[in-house]
Amino acid sequence: MSDILDPQTTAEAAPELVEAEQEATGTVSQVDAAEPEAPAEPAGPTFLDLGLDARVLAAVEDLGYTRPSPIQEATIPLLLDGRDVVGLAQTGTGKTGAFALPALSRLAETTDVTGRADTPQVLALAPTRELALQVADAFDSYAKHLDDVSVLAIYGGSPYGPQLAGLRRGAQVVVGTPGRVIDHLERGSLDLSDLQTLVLDEADEMLRMGFAEEVDRILASTPDTKQTALFSATMPPAIRRISAQYLNAPEEMAVARQSTTSATIRQRYLQVGHQWKFEALSRILETEEHDGVIAFVRTRAGTEELAQKLTRAGFKAVAISGDIAQKQREKTVEDLKAGRVDILVATDVAARGLDVERISLVVNYDIPQDAESYVHRIGRTGRAGRQGDAVLFMTPRERFLLKQIERTTRQQVEEMAVPSVADVNAARKRRFADGITRTLERASEEELAVFGEIVAAYVDEHEVEPARVAAALGMMAQGGRPLLAREQEIPSGGGRGRKDRDGGREGGRDGGRERGASDGRGSRGPAREPAAGNATYWIAVGHQDRVRPGNIVGALANEVGLPASAIGAIDLRGNHSLVELPADLTSAQLEAAANAEINGRRLGLRKDTGRPTRAERDGEDRGERRGGFRKDRGERGERGGFRGDRDGGQRGGYRKDRDDRGSREDRGGFRKDRDDRSFRGDRRGRPGGRKPRWGAQERSDRGARR
Repeated sequence: MSDILDPQTTAEAAPELVEAEQEATGTVSQVDAAEPEAPAEPAGPTFLDLGLDARVLAAVEDLGYTRPSPIQEATIPLLLDGRDVVGLAQTGTGKTGAFALPALSRLAETTDVTGRADTPQVLALAPTRELALQVADAFDSYAKHLDDVSVLAIYGGSPYGPQLAGLRRGAQVVVGTPGRVIDHLERGSLDLSDLQTLVLDEADEMLRMGFAEEVDRILASTPDTKQTALFSATMPPAIRRISAQYLNAPEEMAVARQSTTSATIRQRYLQVGHQWKFEALSRILETEEHDGVIAFVRTRAGTEELAQKLTRAGFKAVAISGDIAQKQREKTVEDLKAGRVDILVATDVAARGLDVERISLVVNYDIPQDAESYVHRIGRTGRAGRQGDAVLFMTPRERFLLKQIERTTRQQVEEMAVPSVADVNAARKRRFADGITRTLERASEEELAVFGEIVAAYVDEHEVEPARVAAALGMMAQGGRPLLAREQEIPSGGGRGRKDRDGGREGGRDGGRERGASDGRGSRGPAREPAAGNATYWIAVGHQDRVRPGNIVGALANEVGLPASAIGAIDLRGNHSLVELPADLTSAQLEAAANAEINGRRLGLRKDTGRPTRAERDGEDRGERRGGFRKDRGERGERGGFRGDRDGGQRGGYRKDRDDRGSREDRGGFRKDRDDRSFRGDRRGRPGGRKPRWGAQERSDRGARR
């Protein structure tokens, strides 16, 4: 519920707020996220003072909220007056309530006068299905006393049947992802002709995921008389364009603060090589006292892998990702709240809106690719004045991401050392001793007497020291597992980073989805192997289809249900592209991805084999080649096939620039130093000898040399 309404005072809500840009077009009002030092009576209005419909207000009171957050206080009166609004605020500020409460109040007013509408009156767009479900749940909660209002969520990756049935029954509030909304518009199943309110939630994230075209189409399909509310954490040019083109003299409300992270969160980082991350995490969990823990990783496969490792190590851990069913997600969160689970391994999308009081440690097991994700992650702890810890794992080549985080949050993240084996063993001994103490405190005298007699009799019969008997009992309690860890040194992330290997380039443009500048022949993105747990997939769209990486991200996120963080490098080619995705996609996800469309063309997603088919070769420019991510190849003429790095005569791997290899006259054909190959002999002067395999011009040149 943290993303809906914050029940705490605005001062307590302040750690989640962000500094919004000042230069937005239109009328801009600045809202201070922090209240003055606590007076006897909290300053500011209550929800009762904002003019909400009495039935909506009753639902708010049922949820235990009395005072609005700053963004709610600023925007609700404007939206109730029918104004268009741009709200610059981040997740955790109560922005869902800022648009849902006035939208429902206006809808209730209209329904009282004209009766129940059969077509949607409110449409809220969200970038992901998880956020769409969360927003729909919020609308449901606030509409509990509105008898004539029904709420429907429509999103990719779910069957059309229930969504079509809900639209036919006449849902007044529809919350959806852009791609699925477009699908229903094209089917004629979604009628927006009488739309009263349109909301764009997390608009910057929506555009970042490649939904700009879909958003434009949806906005163009709505009546000019509608009210529009746009909420975004930032104000990039694309958001300014939408505001100027589609909103009517919007009032812009910006929630600002000096820092985007809470002062109640201790932030630390650990520089360690990838292969040592799990060992380092285990030591931290064993040596530091924490209650609930969330460990963030980038991919769904990563959540499962880490959760399994933690479980095998004796921790109560479970994975949660964007593709799990909502009921399973709810059960997992309840288990975490109840203490049946101590560690939640999650992706960014899966953890949206998660508010569990006992979370005291957030682990960035995989470093986030942007500072905003980092703020979202660590905001799961240190809430409502409680102390929290955040630990960031990074390799040396990821240090630039740490610098970005520090610049954005305006806070320095302190370095920490990996706990030593001695620290781990001391903690294990302490826990074992604590277990003895708890047993002595909980056991009855009768139970202790029974075992005491057994031990005393054993000591007398075998003439051994009681301490040795106690030690044997301790080994029995361990079940054959060693109590103490073996000495093992963890390097502090040493070794060559990418900068050393790749001639100074440290990470991709965004550190994650690496998309280097196009080389002019369709290849896009640096040479690389898929990350652990990922694989390279082939899709049937490319440059000639006027496809951008954002379109691919949007299609996969919307139709397949993949979080943007699970989509890796994208390599755009002429008539196809290569994209890095989790290696263990389900058959349903593979089918959905294969049938998804971009610009009317099916993706036809399949795993990349590393070699092109003849049809694929014939369908593209001869300068392009399929399979794998490659660097600039230089001028190659019309030669086909897949060849490795030939510098020094070596084969295999990715090609480098071939311009420095000399002419064919120097090389004598495709292979180096043919005259030295005694097992074939010199064929140059032999009648009937094998013809060289190059083109006509090369043959002519060869004849001239003869």
